[in-house]
Amino acid sequence: MGEYKLKNELLELNPNTIKDKIYIIRNQKVMLDSDLAEIYGYNLSAFNQQVQRNIEKFDKDFMFQLNNEEYLNLKSQFVTSSWGGKRKLPYAFTEQGIYMLMTVLKGKLAVKQSKALIRLFKEMKDFILENEKRYVEYKDFAKLSIQTNKNTEAIKQIEKNMVTKQELMRFIKNISNKKNDKDILILNGKQVESDMAYQKIYSEANHSIYIVDNYISLKTLVLLKNINPNVDVTIFTDNINKGLHKLEYNDFSKEYKNVKIEFKKTNGKYHDRYIIIDHNKRTEKIYHCGASSKDSGKRITSINKIKDKKIYKEMIENLLKTKTLILT
Repeated sequence: MGEYKLKNELLELNPNTIKDKIYIIRNQKVMLDSDLAEIYGYNLSAFNQQVQRNIEKFDKDFMFQLNNEEYLNLKSQFVTSSWGGKRKLPYAFTEQGIYMLMTVLKGKLAVKQSKALIRLFKEMKDFILENEKRYVEYKDFAKLSIQTNKNTEAIKQIEKNMVTKQELMRFIKNISNKKNDKDILILNGKQVESDMAYQKIYSEANHSIYIVDNYISLKTLVLLKNINPNVDVTIFTDNINKGLHKLEYNDFSKEYKNVKIEFKKTNGKYHDRYIIIDHNKRTEKIYHCGASSKDSGKRITSINKIKDKKIYKEMIENLLKTKTLILT
């Protein structure tokens, strides 16, 4: 692929331009081929040609083509003439597809835009992760409104005003100071704010942290950002659904150089989640987790300290023998 197919000007990327090009289709956040082509300075035909040449890299959860109903619904949201006329049904790229796209589009200009996209995605994700506990499901927010206002008409107002993409960021800010929005989990029988529970556990480590969890994401790493110096972290996972990508991990490592992480496979043998602190040391602790740390706060769950550590010794030793996991 030569750079001669690129336009002379590339779209300048900033949070506003990216936010306006992210849509919710099939209950997931996606970007359209036309917008990505504009970002990378391609005409749409040349952009799609590069994707088709590497189509084996784009599974269905990476990219899909809109159907007529989705296309018409999306088109109705625009008042500009750019959506006029006939065109082939557009392709939508999920976040995983966008990261894969970065490996397909080569050249200095493409690399420049890919780096800018990665930084912007990280900036947006960091904001969401820091404020994730502020998100409230529609039904929960309806109940909260009823309790606050003592008025069932509140549901109708929520239905009209609180579910659009444009309102999302405002929604987060509006409820960010409410004490009862903090999500909790049960740590050793006591209610604890979810993120604080994991940070408390990780702060106990002086030598090592082992995390056994087949479902991980960037949040799994972010919860580790304040661990004690010189603590080595090993995450045992099969990274099901590819929740964590190499580009995300690399970006995290550059920012948090104090966190040293090794990834090893579980080979599909472990369903439960565990946190092992300071294995084979006097300060060793083992915690059984009811859910993945990436889902911290989304649902109430429990984390319990295990009293009889001996029965887990063989399990841990077997995990340490597994092969290295290579992120993609």
